[in-house]
Amino acid sequence: MDKIRPIYLSEKNGDLWLTEDERENLKIDYRIKDIIYAEQSAFQYVMILDSYAFGRMLALDGIVQTTSIDGHIYNEMISHVPLCIHPHPRQILIIGGGDCGAAKEICKYDHVERIDLVEIDKLVVEACQNHLPEVSGRLSDPRVHFIFEDGVDFVKNKAQEYDVIIVDSSDPIGPAEVLFEKSFYQSLFKALKDDGLMVCQSQSPIFHAEIMRQTHQRISSIFAKAALYMAVVPTYPGGFWSFTVGSKQHITPDPARLRGQDLLYVNKPLIKSCFDLPQFVLNLL
Repeated sequence: MDKIRPIYLSEKNGDLWLTEDERENLKIDYRIKDIIYAEQSAFQYVMILDSYAFGRMLALDGIVQTTSIDGHIYNEMISHVPLCIHPHPRQILIIGGGDCGAAKEICKYDHVERIDLVEIDKLVVEACQNHLPEVSGRLSDPRVHFIFEDGVDFVKNKAQEYDVIIVDSSDPIGPAEVLFEKSFYQSLFKALKDDGLMVCQSQSPIFHAEIMRQTHQRISSIFAKAALYMAVVPTYPGGFWSFTVGSKQHITPDPARLRGQDLLYVNKPLIKSCFDLPQFVLNLL
């Protein structure tokens, strides 16, 4: 690697390691085979790394976002669950999602007519399209429209345009911090049609309980219906991960709406059972 090595990459006993610093309370080390891609964008340091345990992975400023081994879990859960709740999803907005994994899953629904993918950092999309095909699928569906701008500003100018909005953000630090604000959820409400719904990742109930609770409270105060569901994503701190749905009308998923013959995590029973929450999570909410 010709460039100056960032502080979260280090050599130990001849091996290269990525150290993810989880808010200074937890450090997660990944042994790295090779640095496939590394570039500084206008927003963050973008890397595609080949790891021993998780295969190729996308890391932004040293934080792992998705991997070729378990990225499908997150992307299937944030995509298929809301599309099984809405009875006729045709116009879809994805805010974030630069790894293209969520868009790839949504493309499995023939009745979806348009997918607007609004990602602030074009370099993330290019890196994943070129170097992380296990997640991106080298997405080339004509229904997907890439829009490289700030998702917060983009959605402010929309009114009753989308059936489903998926907020596929990174942790609430840096460029993604504003995607957890109440004013942003209010903009999403306005951008949705009368029977529209939104979903966002709402962090770990173990390590980020306050963020999860706050997200659920803010969405519940804006939308007529709200619900939280969960999945296990080994890469993410604690493994246990939450998603929050805010809906103007519909909140109950219909497993019969599930599409995709190559799903690895989601199935029809899981579409409903993922809303069955552990008692400690119910207590937090």
